[in-house]
Amino acid sequence: MNFTTELLDELNILALFNLSTLQEGIKVHQHSAPADTVAATERLFHKGLITQLDGGYLTSMGLEAAQQAQLLLGLLNPAP
Repeated sequence: MNFTTELLDELNILALFNLSTLQEGIKVHQHSAPADTVAATERLFHKGLITQLDGGYLTSMGLEAAQQAQLLLGLLNPAP
């Protein structure tokens, strides 16, 4: 199994969430955001990982996914 462009787009959205607070969400403006970002956000909503079609907050499953995505990103791209 490989990372597809669509999965990478979804991982990039999950990486945007601030994991230090559950009170902060994201908003993807469907008229001005790139089409791949809008589509990735919609897929995450349909997968039950975020609360709104255009972003919102992480669900409990989304929180776990975002934690794992951000952990992997940190491992693959360590800070100097």
